[in-house]
Amino acid sequence: MNTRPRAALELDDIQRGVLSPRPTPYAATYILFRIDDRTHGRELMRRVRAVVTSAADTTSPLGDAWVSVALTFRGLKALGVPPHALETFAWEFRQGMAARAAALGDVGDSSPERWEAPLGTPDVHVVLTALAPDHARLQAAIDRARPAYQCLPGVSAIWRQDCHALPTETEPFGYRDGISHPAVEGSGITGSNPLETPLKAGEFVLGYPDELGGIQTPQPEILGRNGTYAAFRKLHQRVAVFRRYLKDNATGPEDEELLAAKIMGRWRSGAPLALSPTRDDPRLGADPHRNNAFLYEHHDPAGFTTPGGCHIRRGNPRDAAVAGEPRLHRMIRRGTAYGPPLPEGMLEDDGADRGLMFAFIGAHLGRQFEFVQSQWMNDGVFFGAGNARDPVIGSGDGPDEFTIPRRPLRRRLRALPRFVVTRGGEYCFMPGLNALSWLGDLHD
Repeated sequence: MNTRPRAALELDDIQRGVLSPRPTPYAATYILFRIDDRTHGRELMRRVRAVVTSAADTTSPLGDAWVSVALTFRGLKALGVPPHALETFAWEFRQGMAARAAALGDVGDSSPERWEAPLGTPDVHVVLTALAPDHARLQAAIDRARPAYQCLPGVSAIWRQDCHALPTETEPFGYRDGISHPAVEGSGITGSNPLETPLKAGEFVLGYPDELGGIQTPQPEILGRNGTYAAFRKLHQRVAVFRRYLKDNATGPEDEELLAAKIMGRWRSGAPLALSPTRDDPRLGADPHRNNAFLYEHHDPAGFTTPGGCHIRRGNPRDAAVAGEPRLHRMIRRGTAYGPPLPEGMLEDDGADRGLMFAFIGAHLGRQFEFVQSQWMNDGVFFGAGNARDPVIGSGDGPDEFTIPRRPLRRRLRALPRFVVTRGGEYCFMPGLNALSWLGDLHD
């Protein structure tokens, strides 16, 4: 760490996938690679350098399509990054996500022993992500990237996951997704909450001051600066189980939707309970200028409108008084659905694999992603709810319960099953564009 003052964000050296909000709708693909020959791995870095779009390039030949590349710790080792440089990376990144399973709550059905191969294994070295507004432009982006890894026998594509975002912007449980996006100082990108002060760039990009005034940068500086960390997770969603639980615990269809809203903190349309507490408001939910413009502390400190234990309030307590400073745990979060939707009204599982490819972007794996996952999602102490877990994505063994504050008597949902199962994941480093060139020019 050092504390030298830095210049404005160097957007032309930051991968576009770090800061740019995703288009709506969109399609995406994740492709994993193993490096068996470091010479070919370095050639891959040189080639992808010509394909990856920077955050400054908003007029890409493919429009709102772009390609991003990230490396695991083992990937950096496979390229021959010197040990003294490897030791300067975050220790969580050096361990890898599978090794952090206990801290993340990835136990039982979510344990790494049950992950989808090759996720969480030493074979995963490079993660290439392509994203575009539709499948045709996604294929064009992949075609543009394909020469980067073809004809390199020392580099093997070992896994692929195709994803999509529907025009309705909903995820498999039926909620509008991708609503909240933080404002990052110096990025030129407006956050989705006009009441939120922009966060320091160093919370999300390495090499810049963060909220505490420190600067985190793996060394040498050309390798670390303008990079960031990413956590990718494949999350299988038990949609039929979720639907049955709501139906079995509601008094009727209207109550079922209210329970769904109280569990999430939003109606399925995206309208927040904070702004529409008693009924859904689809027009509000679809309005990007209004559907995230709220805080908690002044109007709802006790959580009678938006329960303290609901999913969105756990993930981002905003200005609420909780154990932990919310601004130090803010994340850029991206979620992309995979698999076919379960037909509307179906309450039995059809056997299809469906869920969300989750991506965290941030400069602090420990106090951002891991803190939120372990302290806010898988515990309730931070807002006075004991060991209660997040009702949507909380992980661990055994059933849980969820309390809805109300007068005169609170409402308690008991025996919540696990609705989401981790199918795999990786901790990655997304280098700046100059760092990609540096990795390509490595010599033994």
